[in-house]
Amino acid sequence: MELHVERVDVWAATIDDKPGGLAQVLNALRDAGVDLQFVVARRTPEASGKGVVFVAPLQGESEIRAATQAGFSVTPSLHSVRVMGMDQLGIVARVTQMLADGGVNLRGVSAAVLGSQFIAYIAVDSLEDTETAMDILQRA
Repeated sequence: MELHVERVDVWAATIDDKPGGLAQVLNALRDAGVDLQFVVARRTPEASGKGVVFVAPLQGESEIRAATQAGFSVTPSLHSVRVMGMDQLGIVARVTQMLADGGVNLRGVSAAVLGSQFIAYIAVDSLEDTETAMDILQRA
């Protein structure tokens, strides 16, 4: 199984929980030429009228500047690994089992398939866990 594995910074911003709240920040990134591969948005757990959006990757100074101006900041407590490869039956089950066998506890997983490729963003608890996960998956 050939996997492309890399550490990825995930950026987050608070958004208004109203029609257009998400579109507003994503439009700002689009207008700055940011080409996102990953977007997850949801309401915050408390009924605050707010939500949160997570995006990745941001590459280069101009993308980071645009994201910062739109209210994004890198999430220092969210350590993530991006895994990409050919889609296979049960691929995410295999990847997560390898990490479990290596003692890596997962904080969260987001995965999708497009055509013959899969991509997964795997969140772990620490930078050390990120390094361990990358080592395990690169040896796969």
